[in-house]
Amino acid sequence: MNFLHNDLGHLGGSETIEVTLDKAANVKLMDTANFNRYLTGGRHQYYGGEVTRSPFRVAVPRYGHWHLAFDLGGFAGTIRAGVRVIA
Repeated sequence: MNFLHNDLGHLGGSETIEVTLDKAANVKLMDTANFNRYLTGGRHQYYGGEVTRSPFRVAVPRYGHWHLAFDLGGFAGTIRAGVRVIA
């Protein structure tokens, strides 16, 4: 599976993540447990989804260690993404 990954570290739950993409892609904000399931191809829960407009914002729902994954849903290609944490 090809994807980009940003380890956001521990966040308090009051932040917003702003993502800028060069093309449409799936954007998934996940805690560590769900990110590990994503890595192994298992069922996982996430915040976000298919993003067709940039910038895209998603709120961090609670305190924890967070990861952002970007993928093209199995299609070939590359993605360039910028990520900013807004307090």
